Amino acid sequence: MRDIIAVLAGWITGMVANMLFTMFNLAMYPMPEGVVFGDNQDFSSYLESLPVFAFLIILVAHLSQAFFGGLIAATISRKRPVTVAMIIGILSLIGGLLNIQSISLPTWMWIEIPLYPIVAFLSAKIILSFEKTYQ
Repeated sequence: MRDIIAVLAGWITGMVANMLFTMFNLAMYPMPEGVVFGDNQDFSSYLESLPVFAFLIILVAHLSQAFFGGLIAATISRKRPVTVAMIIGILSLIGGLLNIQSISLPTWMWIEIPLYPIVAFLSAKIILSFEKTYQ
């Protein structure tokens, strides 16, 4: 039961981290009046107008979901920190694939897809090394 709670808490934390970076990006590069996320054509036009730095923030936002989610999940889980962090990484990967297929993003953004599980794994390793150091 603890691992289920770990995954849920990690998933929620990851989504919050992702949204915070996304909101920061939107504050720096606001969408034009009348453009909404649900309108793929207008939203794609907005994305095409963004500078590379905005896409780097998007990349950080997406990877922060796997990292912070994995960090929280690994912290909560006592028996399987790497496993629960990897579940967060895989869920983030699935979400990333769905996102990148539904929104017209630059091709180079596909680089983030294999990084989700790696970042989640690293977050679990950080927790394990922290626990080992302070036990």
